[in-house]
Amino acid sequence: MSNDTLSGAASTAPATPSAARTDPVTGTGPAARAVATGPGRPGPRSGLLLGTILGGLFMALLDVFIVNVAAPTIRADLHASGAALQMVVAGYTIAYAVLLITGARLGDLLGHRRMFLTGLSVFTAASLACGLAGTTGELIGFRFVQGAGSALMIPQVLSLLQLNFRGDARTRAMSAYSAVIASGAALGQSLGGVLVSADLFGTGWRPVFLVNVPIGVVLLALAPRVLPKDPRTAPERRRGLDLPGLVALGAAVTLLTVPLVLGQEEGWPLWGFVCLGLSVLVFAVFAVVERRLTRRGGAPLVSGRVLRAPGMIRSVALLMLAMAVNAGFLFAVALHLQTGLGYSALRTGLTFAITAVVFGGTSLYWRRLPSRWWGRLAPAGMGLAALALAVVGLALRGGGGGGGAFYAGLVLLGAGLGLSFSPTFALALAQVAPQDAADASGLLATVTQLGQLAGVATLGTVYLNRLGSGVGAHHSAHAYAVTSVALIAVAVLGVVAASVRGSSAGSAG
Repeated sequence: MSNDTLSGAASTAPATPSAARTDPVTGTGPAARAVATGPGRPGPRSGLLLGTILGGLFMALLDVFIVNVAAPTIRADLHASGAALQMVVAGYTIAYAVLLITGARLGDLLGHRRMFLTGLSVFTAASLACGLAGTTGELIGFRFVQGAGSALMIPQVLSLLQLNFRGDARTRAMSAYSAVIASGAALGQSLGGVLVSADLFGTGWRPVFLVNVPIGVVLLALAPRVLPKDPRTAPERRRGLDLPGLVALGAAVTLLTVPLVLGQEEGWPLWGFVCLGLSVLVFAVFAVVERRLTRRGGAPLVSGRVLRAPGMIRSVALLMLAMAVNAGFLFAVALHLQTGLGYSALRTGLTFAITAVVFGGTSLYWRRLPSRWWGRLAPAGMGLAALALAVVGLALRGGGGGGGAFYAGLVLLGAGLGLSFSPTFALALAQVAPQDAADASGLLATVTQLGQLAGVATLGTVYLNRLGSGVGAHHSAHAYAVTSVALIAVAVLGVVAASVRGSSAGSAG
């Protein structure tokens, strides 16, 4: 997600002649340059602030994926059934996805600093409890609590960045934010592989949770000192919690995520398809509830201004497709490397570090490209991702490790996804006003999470279905070859979505 996200403050300014207009990506027009010399300017305190909130973000994102490579060890140690193990992995994701927008609204209502600290405290305590869990049931319950803590913490990150960094400082902060978001998935699997393989003090899988505890304690010590106090808002200006909207959205996201997460493990039972169908209806109910609330002059869960921002719908679609490709690829290739080629968890995890580093680096530095290219980066990035997926598919089709072509494909994929994801996220928020930062943060974090879930549930299922009960490198390679075709198709769809030109797209270029 990207740098320019922050330029949302520009949307609240009155129209000005083009020479005085704020740059839509950097936020460094005349007015922005003026405020950049104020509280938002870079300095030691702002560096600590950025490091603290991005540290919390990184921990939370890491936990979405770090457990994947520890699953076999957890199963053996706790004698977990397949369904229980799936809930250990998925419980965090379900709670996280369902409660994200609620967390965003609570931050807007009760204060971003307060909710960040609350979420960080809950997440750290739940991580300790997970690491000490003695039964599968305990671990599942604590994973849900972990996810709830993340849902309280993560939406506050973007809001704090929006409100506390300006001008060039904001651009740099959002570049770092993009890199953290971009690299969390692959680095989670990498770090998980390292920790499980190390088997520190004979603790097996437990360090994948306990590693959060010392980091969380340090962040909890720093945060009260560096996070600005929440401004006091007059009661009449506070937006309500919109309980009907929260209930409708929570039900809709639950109906969508639970079958996506558990469907493959359960053999895609009828109840899963019923839930998916009902989710569409409940999303429609949510839209009606929010529309009526808006007409009455109330405060809907997601501000209509956010949804009407130029390019927002296009960007939401593209972010979902990019994350679906990313998550589906990681899932399928991880299984192929471990079950087909016999790679260890450590080797598999470190393999994905290549994509993570390139993805993160691209997210940090894409603004150094000529500004006239920015509006075309998203379609070019998805096209590059499609090419990379084809290279990886061809490299692995023979049942071997793929050699140099495989690693070249990983580099290209990281670059392609970084070029598509980060500028798109920037455009999605380029015209979102600071007062709407909480709504936009919750919406885009939820979209990103749902894209990852959909990628694993659909593209990962293609691999598992083709693999069936077959064994061996060649059988697994054939299953991945079929999956790569599906991945390429989604990437091409992303090219089409990214090529839809709207007013925001034009503003980037």
